Amino acid sequence: MRYPVKFNLELRRNSYKGIYIVLEGIDGSGKTTQVERLAKHYKKLGKHVVVTREPRKNGLIGDLAHKVLLGEEKLPAVALQYLFSADRSAHHTELVEPSLKKGQVVISDRCFWSAIVYGILDKTGGKYDKSIADQLLISQSILSMYHQFIVPDYTFLLKIPLKESLKRLSYKKEKKEIYEDKNKIAKVMTGYDYLAKRFPKEITVIDGDREIDIITKDLISKIKKI
Repeated sequence: MRYPVKFNLELRRNSYKGIYIVLEGIDGSGKTTQVERLAKHYKKLGKHVVVTREPRKNGLIGDLAHKVLLGEEKLPAVALQYLFSADRSAHHTELVEPSLKKGQVVISDRCFWSAIVYGILDKTGGKYDKSIADQLLISQSILSMYHQFIVPDYTFLLKIPLKESLKRLSYKKEKKEIYEDKNKIAKVMTGYDYLAKRFPKEITVIDGDREIDIITKDLISKIKKI
């Protein structure tokens, strides 16, 4: 028996004094580097900057999520995505929203947008279509009638070639994560392209295959509200 469900919801905008900036992209795209460089830039301007990431690596939920990503604990793929959602909810309640209320600059390595990309990868193996994406937009509290996360003021998608991603990851000293696999990264790239085309007003694509300084200047030039 089919039960039709249809409704329209707006994304939840940041109504606070602070600015919410997010860097998205595949593994090795340079997100962490650019988060650090943006934070340094705005601190020099006298801004109170909060640097964070999703999923978190600490705390009750973040610690478990990180262990699953490293393959040290086992969870079904869908359960892992809900674990990320639980951590995100706590993260926004404990840090993101209070910081924005105080007028601070929050700069994050990933946010809920990545939940769509990785959620579809886990659910379908990388097959992207509007109906599956819509289900995840609702279940991940992006377009939910129960609760919504604040949409970043600026979301930048750092794009690099697959070959460059694999090259950078080969230099990584930390333990390899479960998504750091050539086939999975390729599907994640497809997912981010899909997301950027579907939400062009929310996601700004940045060429991440350039000199680090040039990328930083490009990002800063596109951030107008600070």
